Amino acid sequence: MCLLVLAWKARDDLPLVVAANRDEWRERPAEPARWWPDRKQILAGRDLQAGGTWMGVTASGRFAAVTNFRDPSDKRSTARSRGELVTDFLAGTESAARFLSNLSARDHEYNGFNLIVGDGLSLLYYGSREGHVRALDRGVYGLSNHLLDEPWPKVNLARREMQAALEEADPAPRLFDMLSNAAPAPDVQLPHTGVGIEWERRLSAALITGEDYGTRASTVLALSLEGKTVFEERTRDARGAVTNTARHEFALRVPVKS
Repeated sequence: MCLLVLAWKARDDLPLVVAANRDEWRERPAEPARWWPDRKQILAGRDLQAGGTWMGVTASGRFAAVTNFRDPSDKRSTARSRGELVTDFLAGTESAARFLSNLSARDHEYNGFNLIVGDGLSLLYYGSREGHVRALDRGVYGLSNHLLDEPWPKVNLARREMQAALEEADPAPRLFDMLSNAAPAPDVQLPHTGVGIEWERRLSAALITGEDYGTRASTVLALSLEGKTVFEERTRDARGAVTNTARHEFALRVPVKS
């Protein structure tokens, strides 16, 4: 996951709205979002190389998503897959706060990451570069491959578009439009993360295209106050075109608390 914007209790009837793009090497195998046959409570896409996921939800209202922290000087091939962090939380029963407090002692086992987890009562953020848990208040938050709300151009755009989408009866169409924006940011606005100017330009777009690396899936998740959940994932090809849509609607067993 490389772009994530979420609204937590920012609208009374929709306690949680999430829009996200998963960017990954195209050679890495994955399957579209579905209910996992071996862990039936989890609805998520699946990384078939390491077995975990980048974002998912459960029938009881647990939610988790992870992004990488971009730092090419600190990348270990021996590190554990960050996708297991999402899977472990979704498959578990610990509160969000307990899960993250236990994680802090072993975050060094992974390359840099940002993790957001929610248990229906609270939504929390943990960045391995910060090393402490942050409880999120009501509002709109954006995350890419740096710290939460780091003002990268596509993070700022995503937050603005989420605010605007919340004014519409169904925020999903506007959010998918935002996730489909392939325009790069101006050079003067680019961050400097050590990957070189060409990659900085390419990675600055919400939707990244290319035969080698790019946006593999766009997802919008909305949880209503009554417990109705809509999870829609659109798989994309190298040109950014949608090649498959997986849409799941279900009622939470335990609705998110207002």
